[in-house]
Amino acid sequence: MLSVSNLSVQFGKRVLFDEVNVSFVKGNCYGIIGANGAGKSTFLKILSGQIEATSGHVHLEPGKRMSVLEQNHYAYDEYTVLETVIMGNKPLYKIKKEMDDIYAKPDFNDADGERVGVLQVEFEEMNGWNADSDAATMLSNLGIKEDLHYTTMADVDGKQRVRILLAQALFGNPDVLIMDEPTNDLDYETITWLENFLANYDNTVIVVSHDRHFLDAVCTHISDIDFSKITHYSGNYTFWYESSQLAARQRSQQNKKAEDKKKELQEFIARFSANVAKSKQATSRKKMIAKLNIEDIRPSSRRYPAIIFERDREAGDQILNVEGLAASVVDEVLFQNIDINLAKGDKVVVFSRDSRATTAFYQIINNKQKPDAGTFNWGVTTTQSYLPADNSEYFDNDLTLIDWLRQWATTEEEREEVHIRGFLGKMIFSGEEAFKTSKVLSGGEKVRCMLSKMMMTRANVIMLDEPTNHLDLESITAFNNSLKKFKGTILFTTHDHEFAQTVGNRVIELTPSGVIDRYMTFDEYMGDPKIKEQRDKMYNVTA
Repeated sequence: MLSVSNLSVQFGKRVLFDEVNVSFVKGNCYGIIGANGAGKSTFLKILSGQIEATSGHVHLEPGKRMSVLEQNHYAYDEYTVLETVIMGNKPLYKIKKEMDDIYAKPDFNDADGERVGVLQVEFEEMNGWNADSDAATMLSNLGIKEDLHYTTMADVDGKQRVRILLAQALFGNPDVLIMDEPTNDLDYETITWLENFLANYDNTVIVVSHDRHFLDAVCTHISDIDFSKITHYSGNYTFWYESSQLAARQRSQQNKKAEDKKKELQEFIARFSANVAKSKQATSRKKMIAKLNIEDIRPSSRRYPAIIFERDREAGDQILNVEGLAASVVDEVLFQNIDINLAKGDKVVVFSRDSRATTAFYQIINNKQKPDAGTFNWGVTTTQSYLPADNSEYFDNDLTLIDWLRQWATTEEEREEVHIRGFLGKMIFSGEEAFKTSKVLSGGEKVRCMLSKMMMTRANVIMLDEPTNHLDLESITAFNNSLKKFKGTILFTTHDHEFAQTVGNRVIELTPSGVIDRYMTFDEYMGDPKIKEQRDKMYNVTA
């Protein structure tokens, strides 16, 4: 279907890819993974022809069509929503446009009639007469209502644009579908729809995503970029991660017999295959994992940060009491009538359909914003640590990372350079990287610094507003595992489904009409039809 031959990419002295040879087969979904800077997005741009490789070539089977999820959200502002979606099938749209232009001619002649006849035959063969209805159906499935279908793209909001461009990429059943971070800015319901759609998609999908739940739900293969090469591994992300960790442990077990290692790997494959077969989203494509061989399992060279949250002391029974809390923006109510009483050990998914609501809630309970109404009180034995969605205020200085982290040291021992450099080393700031200034850090590096700060404070209550933004998969995985082990109380908001499901034991949803508060997992909460009905009413949405 799609192949890459002898592909090399070099920027200056830096070699990104070196003689890469891979093929992408129909019916498979490939999740492209790699450390930050490994070239994931660059590789997708090369596949789609947006940039050229230094050498080698990309070959798409003749007659096959490739579709790419558009990253420029303003590229179609002059077109209607429906027209934008149909433009996803470029050959079809080209014929449609030519026919429309001919019909619009004031001096329509016999030659025009003959040309239209030819175009109509091609249009019918491409199922063009159903294009409008097919595009409308896809938009409706993605939550774009019919009254917006003939609105220009310039007049729809940012979140709607994302869904429309997603519909554009999916429209017309492309033979190869390429998507770079498709779940960004999508809500949980839309992501779930996309997961189900792709899990049953018959053609080739190539995707880059930091959403592990999404990769697990849709991928048949993981394509790992490492050492300037790309290697395909059968299975989804969790299988790749767990098997690579198992292989790494086995490599360090010098005295373990080869047959014992082989048996352990075989048992791992059997257990994982059984779990996948029981999944509610299991498809014939995913069942291919049962065909895995132990030769597919290899250790990874990835570096994972050592994220470990500890507490100076255990909190008492009184954690946080919130009464009648309310917040708004201009005349728009974000939330009101919020009554919450946190218990020790709660790990709460703080949720809202409007991200401004959750951010305002965190800002209020951290005394960075005043509420419109209501009060909150922290228990006297609690200590809090907060990771805001916007951390820019912490990095508006020229401090080195050593001096930056030293600001939050509380003892002479913690202030010593050797102690701080050891701390930074655990967060993958090793060697000379510790002398970087805070102003030059990337988004992911800033989050890792903030996590270092939080670990140093040793608080018993942790608050996290979209903590996985900018982090790579390795950091997200390590972060996720650390929060599962943390013995204190956590309030967190995230678009990372795996985070929400595996960390949270309680869901608190903030709505313009009040609060919904349930002790259950995130999947149980989102899958409960009675809660769904209640949520729609509280957002004043017609169910």
